[in-house]
Amino acid sequence: MKKLSIILPVYNVEPYIRACMKSIFHQGLDENDYEVIVVNDGTEDNSMEMIADFMKLHSNITVIEQENQGLSVARNNGIAKAKGEYILMIDSDDLLINNSLPIPLKKALETKADIIVADYVNVADGEILILQDYEQQEFTMTEKTGEKLFLEDLNPHECYVWHTLYRRMFLIDNKITFYPGVVYQDIPFTHECYLKAKRCFITPWPIYIYRKDRAGAATTTFNKKKALDYCVVIAKTWELTKLCNMPTNIYRKLAEDVYASFYSLVYSSIYTFKDKTEVVNILRHLKQLVPDLKFTNNIKQRVVTFLFMKMPRLYVSILTAKSI
Repeated sequence: MKKLSIILPVYNVEPYIRACMKSIFHQGLDENDYEVIVVNDGTEDNSMEMIADFMKLHSNITVIEQENQGLSVARNNGIAKAKGEYILMIDSDDLLINNSLPIPLKKALETKADIIVADYVNVADGEILILQDYEQQEFTMTEKTGEKLFLEDLNPHECYVWHTLYRRMFLIDNKITFYPGVVYQDIPFTHECYLKAKRCFITPWPIYIYRKDRAGAATTTFNKKKALDYCVVIAKTWELTKLCNMPTNIYRKLAEDVYASFYSLVYSSIYTFKDKTEVVNILRHLKQLVPDLKFTNNIKQRVVTFLFMKMPRLYVSILTAKSI
């Protein structure tokens, strides 16, 4: 068994893939100990030709070919193929910090943690290479249960999977996968992992460089398709409230996180679509997907729930007037 599987979906990232691949092989890891699973998601550019150059130099690269089905399916197929005890899923337009993986991977293998959450660095597109040799501080980590990690550390607006090591059998045993065909798929996946994990660690040690605001990235613009995807993501996250024996404080935090996604959906839609009817139809679609969706943590949320469920057009009109 390999110690680590690095899963790398690839779709039209020709300007970025070479730097990403270089960062993978600048980790100071024995190549016999890890594998790189490249999932060609039907890329239409020269990304795979560049990866072929790396395959001539490194024998631990495996390629999965698939028609373009999106990031979720690519990651799911990569996980199914993986042989590593731990899995790291990175985006092919970002970078790993040089020599950042050996210590957290060693700790993961020693502790058999379900997940180890590391830190990351946000960098503007034009400055990303400057921080590749990031000056690390002394490694420290804190042990937590998944529920404590969920309560104390999960920001619903930052459900990124690429700075976390996942024990492969934890994902398999709990049947945790990415919902296919949608963007924002990290949100329900991350919530489910935190809620089902037992032994977890969190560390301020950064392993990842996130290229923020890249032109053409999946999350840099909002449109009708993404609004409908967001509805699905909210529905899948809300399903987690039905997990058995959920403590009250966990339920309240989960409901608050779903409300944060709902709030983001509503305001992104209002600012994107000039036709109020289009926004109303999005909310009605969400209601069809989640007929039991309700927010009750405070009076404002109760009012919002009532308007959303009973008078969505009035709700949109009120919010539109406030935003003018």
